[in-house]
Amino acid sequence: MTAKELRTMYVNFFKERGHREIPSASLLPENDPTVLFTTAGMHPLVPYLLGEKHPLGRRLTDVQKCIRTSDIDEVGDDVHLTFFEMMGNWPLGDYFKEESVSMSYEFLTRHLHIPPERLAVTVFAGDETAPADQETAQAWKRLGLKEEQIFRYGREENWWGPVGRTGPCGPDTEIFYDFGKPRCGENCGPACTCGKYVEIWNNVFLLFNKEEDGSLTDLAQKNVDTGMGLERVLTIFNGKTNVYETELFLPLMERLDELGAGKEIPLRDRRIIAEHVRAVTFILGDPRRIVPSNTEQGYILRRLIRRVIRLLQKAGMDSGCLCGLSAMVIDQYRDVYPELGENRGFILEELQKEHALFSRTLEEGLRKANRYLDSLRADMSEADKPETDSPESRKSAMLSGELAFKLYDTYGFPIEFTAELARERGFSVDMDGFQRKFEEHQEKSRKASAGKFAGGLAEHSEQTARLHTATHLLGGALRKVLGEEVSQRGSNINAERLRFDFSFGRKVTKEELAQVEAIVNEAIDRKIDVILEEMPPQEAWRSGAIGIFSEKYGDMVKVYTIPGYSREICGGPHAANTGELGGFRILKEEASSAGVRRIKAVLESRES
Repeated sequence: MTAKELRTMYVNFFKERGHREIPSASLLPENDPTVLFTTAGMHPLVPYLLGEKHPLGRRLTDVQKCIRTSDIDEVGDDVHLTFFEMMGNWPLGDYFKEESVSMSYEFLTRHLHIPPERLAVTVFAGDETAPADQETAQAWKRLGLKEEQIFRYGREENWWGPVGRTGPCGPDTEIFYDFGKPRCGENCGPACTCGKYVEIWNNVFLLFNKEEDGSLTDLAQKNVDTGMGLERVLTIFNGKTNVYETELFLPLMERLDELGAGKEIPLRDRRIIAEHVRAVTFILGDPRRIVPSNTEQGYILRRLIRRVIRLLQKAGMDSGCLCGLSAMVIDQYRDVYPELGENRGFILEELQKEHALFSRTLEEGLRKANRYLDSLRADMSEADKPETDSPESRKSAMLSGELAFKLYDTYGFPIEFTAELARERGFSVDMDGFQRKFEEHQEKSRKASAGKFAGGLAEHSEQTARLHTATHLLGGALRKVLGEEVSQRGSNINAERLRFDFSFGRKVTKEELAQVEAIVNEAIDRKIDVILEEMPPQEAWRSGAIGIFSEKYGDMVKVYTIPGYSREICGGPHAANTGELGGFRILKEEASSAGVRRIKAVLESRES
């Protein structure tokens, strides 16, 4: 089975059961300050999981491109990836546990022809905050699974979310493929890491919303969030032992073998190179145009690119082949994700620029790091060399935080890069010392971006909805003052402030900012109703609606209009009336990247 066949089979299965297909959303979640990338299919659907009506109805399905960096140190094994495709389906206040489990089982056994005896499932065992999920366990039994195929675990294994402070959450049931290996012990099960079981599907039963105080309240509707990793299923179905033997990676792996002919290149290094090349190609190819930088998504992108460059050079290969490897990924996926082909020039140009920038400093930085590590080793007794695993050895075999920061600040080494380099030599890094130096640097440069690398859901409070609505007014005001060529390039919202990125070739003057601020406050003072309409995207465009980021849209879209100021294709959340916003104040205007400016602003109470 090919990846294309699997995608088509999955989507068609759920379409035949009343689900509407939605396009893959951007890798950058809109208005979610707690997560850098779209990490699951549910991220673009949070407003609808919380009760907002979706324009395509209550049953949805898609194949969503995702980025997760939490397991980046595991990349290179048989299954862990940073970029992956998540096949998902969502009943929004529609069917629930019984039907969801039944559909999953039917697809796996009747369409993928996985023998039922090769399946194992887990269910929530219950705790002091929520009861055991007996309903799901019984549903699995009615489908034919035996008691020994059903495992019951606690919150750590079978409770999903929220990863952030607040948001939808609930028990889940996970489906595993049993490779048939002998049990590793009496308690062997899907929760252990012996390799007997691999997870292939997760059905999350979203029953609760976690509040700021940690309490759980019932959601307005019951939802199911399901996800099945395309890469893992393709591996199992085709009888492979790891994802790198599938069609998704085989061309890259073969090309790396050609480039490294005659060289002893560790298998794990080749896998990391192939995986990261695919990931950075998709990040750069996203319609929202992320570029390498030292903050947020750009930092992750830079970290992945530079790791590839170092591993290529370490293997004795010309790191300039990076662009050629990326072009292979573009050609492989452009039919499924046309944005890769459309952004081909941008992808390769940014990779070439980052390669040129990093190559100039890599060699010198490596020399400095290696000299320091050599001196550490030379000063240690033979008994305390890093090859020993005593606590004393690990403590003494440590690269200083000061040098780690110098490698970061002077040579562009991401801290994870330095830690990996040290680990290869048997040393650790003084992470606390690095963090102190980094924070000092932040204070001096007034660049406070700490804490942005956690995963989670966006807040969807009333304040967040007001700030989101304010971005519509801000965009409209900027077009009034600066010209209609201004277009949104990104946004970030938390409970305190909004950040709005837009295309513009120069610094916005104080006078222009004052005009923008006045227009937004004028709209607020007028207490205008925010109008919601649902229509096909073609009709929306003809009506003058702006489609931000030129993303793919489904058959129906939501159009939010603030008469006289803004008309946009958008999701949620939104205020019902501009009068709910309060006072609008711009805090700062600055450059974000070439040709892109950034405004940070707040909403303030007018009661005093």
